[in-house]
Amino acid sequence: MQPLVLDLFKKAADLPEEDRATLAGLLIETLDTEKEEGVEKAWQAEVQRRLSELDSGSVKTVPWESVRARILKRPHDSQS
Repeated sequence: MQPLVLDLFKKAADLPEEDRATLAGLLIETLDTEKEEGVEKAWQAEVQRRLSELDSGSVKTVPWESVRARILKRPHDSQS
């Protein structure tokens, strides 16, 4: 890792969690420069569908801590 990148990482790691998440999202957006036609509209429809499911009570949320614990208990895939 280049010294400048390491320095930026250290500074970013000291930010509050919400700011780190915002920064991560902004950085990821800079990597995805080629937009496929219809993808944004499809994501908007998917978000609306999921929100409707939550609002209607047809799906149940799972706390992140529970999901994380299940992921960490899984055996690691040797092909990763």
